[in-house]
Amino acid sequence: MENIGLVGLSRQVALQRELDVIANNLANLNTTGFKQDDVVFEEYLMPVARDDTFQRGADRRMSFVWDRATTTNLAQGGVTQTGNSLDAAINGRGLFAVQTPEGERYTRNGSFELNAQNQLVTKQGQIVLGEGGPIAFEANDVGITIGRDGSVASSGGSRGRLRVVDGNVPRAFEKAGDNLFRLRDGTQAVAVPNADVRQGALEASNVTPVLALSRMIEVTRSYQSLASSLERHDQMRRDAIRSLGNTST
Repeated sequence: MENIGLVGLSRQVALQRELDVIANNLANLNTTGFKQDDVVFEEYLMPVARDDTFQRGADRRMSFVWDRATTTNLAQGGVTQTGNSLDAAINGRGLFAVQTPEGERYTRNGSFELNAQNQLVTKQGQIVLGEGGPIAFEANDVGITIGRDGSVASSGGSRGRLRVVDGNVPRAFEKAGDNLFRLRDGTQAVAVPNADVRQGALEASNVTPVLALSRMIEVTRSYQSLASSLERHDQMRRDAIRSLGNTST
C-alpha cells in the first residue's frame, strides 16, 4: 500500500474511534452521574529507513495519527432536585463507594433504594458502603435523612455515614462499566474531607448535547472528506497505470 493510503487509513481509524466515543456519550445523555469521555490523539512519526543507498534528504519520516488514549471528563453535571429521600448528589469532589461482586467500585450515581435486607443499595443492587460498612435500617424505620456531611439517620437513630472518596493522585480512577469506576493500579481511595452531600437530589450527566452533536457532525464530515480524497488518489493511480499500459503497447 502506498504511503498516502497508510497515512489516510490511520486518520480514518482515529476518526472512527472518536465517533464511537461521541456516540457513547450521547447514548448516556440521561444517565445519572455519567462522565463523558474524550479521545486523545498524538502524532506518530514512523522511524526513518536505514538503507544507505537512499539519496541524502530522500529518507523522510512519515507522520501518522495515533489514537493514544481515552480520558474521562470528571467535571460536575447539573444537580436536579427529586424530592426522594434516598437520592443523594455529591457537590464537588468525591464518589460514593459501593460493593460489587468484582470488588469495591465507585460512582457518582446517588439514586439509591433499600433491598430486602433493608440495606442501602444502588438501582443495580450494589451495596452502598458507609465508613463502617453497609448502611442498614430496621424494618420500622421512617424519616430517613442524609446530612450534608453524608451522615445517615432515621427514626431509629444514626445509621452511619456515606463513604465519599477521591483518589490519592489525579486520574486515579478509570471506568469499569455500568456507570462505575475502579482504581488504577498503584493508586488508592482516600476519604474526602468536608464532603458536600445533597439529599433529595441527583447529578445529571455532564455531556453537553449541542457540543457533542456538533462534534459528531464535524467528525463525520472529516471522515467522508478523507474517504473521497483517498478514492480520488486511487483513481489517479489506476488512470496512470492504464496510461502506462497503453503507451507500452
